[in-house]
Amino acid sequence: MPESKPRKRAARPTEAATAQQYKPNPIWYKPVMFGLMIIGLLWIITFYITSGQLPVPAWASWNIVAGFGIAIIGFLMTTRWRS
Repeated sequence: MPESKPRKRAARPTEAATAQQYKPNPIWYKPVMFGLMIIGLLWIITFYITSGQLPVPAWASWNIVAGFGIAIIGFLMTTRWRS
């Protein structure tokens, strides 16, 4: 009785091949990411400590939105952070 030929399996990509797709971030990425988070926090703290006189008096309570916006950009950068 004739034997059937064994099927060839498709080559699976190795872990080394998939790891090459992700390159680490540039050297400036981490300091900018943490810097934006800290600047946003300091913006909000400055607004509260000075009773709205600083950082931009004309913006009034929008200074809080500006501070959170700066910090959120830093936090969003953490989703793209690769070592």
